[in-house]
Amino acid sequence: MAWAYLARVAEPPCAAVIALVDAIGPVDAASAIRRRSVPDGFGAVLAATAARHDADCATADLDAAAAVGARLVTRSDAEWPAWSLLALSQADTAARGGAPLALWVRGPARLDELVTDSVALIGSRAASPYGAHVTGLLAAGLAGEGFTVISGGAFGVDGAAHKAVVRSGGVTAAVMACGIDRDYPAAHSALLGEIARTGAVISEYPPGTTAARHRFLTRNRLVASLSGGTVVVEAGRRSGAANTAAWARKLGRPLGAVPGPVTSATSVGCHRMIADGLAVLVSDVASVVALVRPDGGGDVGRGRTKPTDGLSEDELRVHDALPARGGVTIEEIAFAAGLEIGAARTALARLEVGGLVENVAGQWRLASG
Repeated sequence: MAWAYLARVAEPPCAAVIALVDAIGPVDAASAIRRRSVPDGFGAVLAATAARHDADCATADLDAAAAVGARLVTRSDAEWPAWSLLALSQADTAARGGAPLALWVRGPARLDELVTDSVALIGSRAASPYGAHVTGLLAAGLAGEGFTVISGGAFGVDGAAHKAVVRSGGVTAAVMACGIDRDYPAAHSALLGEIARTGAVISEYPPGTTAARHRFLTRNRLVASLSGGTVVVEAGRRSGAANTAAWARKLGRPLGAVPGPVTSATSVGCHRMIADGLAVLVSDVASVVALVRPDGGGDVGRGRTKPTDGLSEDELRVHDALPARGGVTIEEIAFAAGLEIGAARTALARLEVGGLVENVAGQWRLASG
């Protein structure tokens, strides 16, 4: 309840409130702000919370979040992506508020796991057919390599990135500039629902908050900080994508840009970043992986380690013969796998030892764990 109160009491991000929480804890910080009595040295907190301190919407906000399947993730939670957000706390990045106090998250994915291998794909809202095509190729390819694709949920490049990942069965995250219970743009309501089904929709703004220009600019720093690297697919001379790219550079994150036709107004920003040495030219999945994993740990085709990696041919055939739900007999498994019963039995024994299958009441099924 204290965290939910603090998440709304000041327009996020608010470095002064964060400093108070770090000093005395969230419960005491919330109480001090309500009473308008903060410790010496924290006078800035009173100014930042003057307009909202007496409006306690914590219960309503938590209920509104729960109604859309969202939760509030705070600095005290195990899934808090502290390492990714650390750079936002440095002195030269605190101009627009530094790190977030808390994040509202809609979706099953854990924040700390989402950002472990992640790439932001960003670009123009008025994406050209070329930009949308390249975005789709990069997004689907990166998802296939086990990367989380992060973007802003907007029209154009953002939407193309999210859609490609959803279609490919990968994981994507949308960082929003509005409340977690609002679908913005409204035309992306179904897409955001799909993102939330397997990935995450993320916002530092409490439920009910409307999108606004300053919130998009503030949101951009989260897109950059939650990503292991940022790739600009298309960008005009002045654009929100250029702002996110600037944040990536400020945070010390790798920045790439995709070249486009020299006649394209939506590629002017990318060409300038490349020409000025601000961004590395990237043109395919391999070059993006090399950008974010310069230590050589990013060979394309590696993907995330799967439980079935290293299985023998017979073991893999038996594993694939098991249905997604329910159990089957060893005879049915042998028939589906095209193996002798003895070979199927041996493979099942090895899979059981490995924790991949289990026998329940005489029938074999995929392990529930």
